Amino acid sequence: MITNSDMAVKVGVNAETHVRVTNGLMSLEVNLEKGEYAYAGSEGFALRDVRSGFRWHGREYHTGQYDRHVLAGQPEKIEDEFGTGVHAVIQHESDLLPVLEQHFYVYEGSPFFITRIVITGQEEIKVNRIAVVSTQAVSSGSETAPGEALHVLRVPYDNDKWVRYLTETSPLETESYEVTALFQPDSRNGLILGSISHDVWKTGIRVKGETEGKLDELELYAGAADIMTRDSQPHGHVIGTRIESPLVMVGDYGDYRTGLEAYGEANTKVAPALAWEGGVPMGWNSWSAAMSTLDYELYTATSDFLKQEVQPQGFHNENTLYINFDAFWDSLTPAEMEDALRRVRENGHRPGTYWTPFAFWGSPAQFGQAVEGTNGKYTYADILLRDPHGEILPDIAGGLAIDPTHPGNLARIDWYMDKFVSEGFEYIKLDFMAHGALEGKHHNPDITTGIAAYNYGLSYLVEKLSPERIGRPFFINLSIAPLFPYSYAHSRRISCDVFGTIQDTEYLLNSLTHGWWMNDALYRFNDPDHAVIYKSFNQDSTTRHEGRSRLTASVISGTVLLLGDDFRNEEAAWRAKNWLGNEEIIEVARLGKTFVPVEGNRGKQAADTFVLTHPSEAQAAYLAVFNFDAAESVQKSVSLERCGLDAHAPYKVLDLWEGTVSEAEGTLTVELAPAESKILKLIRN
Repeated sequence: MITNSDMAVKVGVNAETHVRVTNGLMSLEVNLEKGEYAYAGSEGFALRDVRSGFRWHGREYHTGQYDRHVLAGQPEKIEDEFGTGVHAVIQHESDLLPVLEQHFYVYEGSPFFITRIVITGQEEIKVNRIAVVSTQAVSSGSETAPGEALHVLRVPYDNDKWVRYLTETSPLETESYEVTALFQPDSRNGLILGSISHDVWKTGIRVKGETEGKLDELELYAGAADIMTRDSQPHGHVIGTRIESPLVMVGDYGDYRTGLEAYGEANTKVAPALAWEGGVPMGWNSWSAAMSTLDYELYTATSDFLKQEVQPQGFHNENTLYINFDAFWDSLTPAEMEDALRRVRENGHRPGTYWTPFAFWGSPAQFGQAVEGTNGKYTYADILLRDPHGEILPDIAGGLAIDPTHPGNLARIDWYMDKFVSEGFEYIKLDFMAHGALEGKHHNPDITTGIAAYNYGLSYLVEKLSPERIGRPFFINLSIAPLFPYSYAHSRRISCDVFGTIQDTEYLLNSLTHGWWMNDALYRFNDPDHAVIYKSFNQDSTTRHEGRSRLTASVISGTVLLLGDDFRNEEAAWRAKNWLGNEEIIEVARLGKTFVPVEGNRGKQAADTFVLTHPSEAQAAYLAVFNFDAAESVQKSVSLERCGLDAHAPYKVLDLWEGTVSEAEGTLTVELAPAESKILKLIRN
């Protein structure tokens, strides 16, 4: 036995039977006889009999099938972005198989470990699936405790087609994408598993439990490609003599919410988020107000109204607003566009625009259309993404996928980005981004997976908008887009389209319930979509409680705060003038901080209570409470202890919407009319 006792991370090695790595918060033990390992966290979660494997020549191979399992050299001390720790490599060998390496990274003071699978061979290998973590033995330490049923969080791959986050209990069979949390709702203990590098692979996490209270299968694998990733083709093969899986984080936390926040932070240590030095973007977006009827008059009238009627009351950030075109901006003539942008800038506002870099909306009759910026060298038929047989991939939402790696599309990116920059735009909404991450046969032969192509195309586009290149900040927003990779945008819409009804608000808050942790981590801001406070173009008008709840949901999300109404309507104008001048509400939005769900075991529904510790007032916190019932009033009892506050301290309670003051201790009782919400500031007395 060799023990490295001078480090907080301790390593025990028996050359023939096991390797053990501990740090006081977790332990890893590798069985060198079976080719399996076990993980145990200090909060009670454990994985046993864990294997890794891959698909090769049509068959699945895992570490338990190898003949020899050895520690490759002595574990080495490391210092990197995650801290000080140990890196150990377990090598699995058989005469007729490629070598499989399991890399383990354990750090001082961290409840997680990081792992990566590497497959090597003397000759070139083709792999399109790697099982990084695979086990049939998951335990949480208190499965039998009342109210502690183990919940599994399903995280969607993207935010298209009004997909929802979902929590389930056994019996179940589900698949999450990139990350999941296994958690117990009462104690909040949770196990976090997720990929933290996103340059080549799409990652899936399969979870199956056939009986109540028990999980029978857990597999985190690289190579996900299915209906939820919008793919019609299998995941692309990665080819070479050395093939690496994504880095994967596994950690046991006393509060799964802390674990998801740690997971978000871990990603940014691998690939930093795109920096933004400005404040929270506030303003307006045209989609909900007009959709395809967008015209010059609406765009300019909106800027004038906000400048004259609302901005003086305090609705702005850094004394400006963004006035953003959405789709159908090209319905304006060049002369109208030039004058519209002049009007907006004269108002002191910043114009924003819209584009779909990887989606083509034309019919087959337009395939012969020349691609912008190519001088007729390429047509749209040339740049569409195809399968290995040369067939164009099936459309998604009516749009055909464009190959991000095609030189014709790179020239098209040049043409549009140069146009937007020269016209003076300062914000762009990039939509239908999942088209660019589809599996298919790409023009660049070195790029063989959808995520690799997506990285390639987006990195090229973002460089064209970099402040170093254009001499000014340019805000980049992703709309319908995969959650990962993230480092090409300042914000991403946290959900699919959200309009103005209370049902829309609940749908948005389902995404916040399980995706709050992305804000100021993966992306500088979560984007809650345009806040429709009166009426969307495609819906009936909303009640005032509905409209204000929709605004409240946007304020607590992180937040890109863009309005979505036509303020030429008298009621829309009234609501804007009466609500957007609420200084304390707008100040919450300006914080750029996301509220955290109090409870997460809501199935496919949203939490109705969210909390934010005040970032600068030590004795203060905010609560946001919602009634999603459009017909019935409710009385909600909120446990201050569950909100992370002192259960025995008295609090002064300020209702920021109504301006009233009350007191609470232990439990806060909130009366809500149909579709009503409140933002409350609690100050400890």
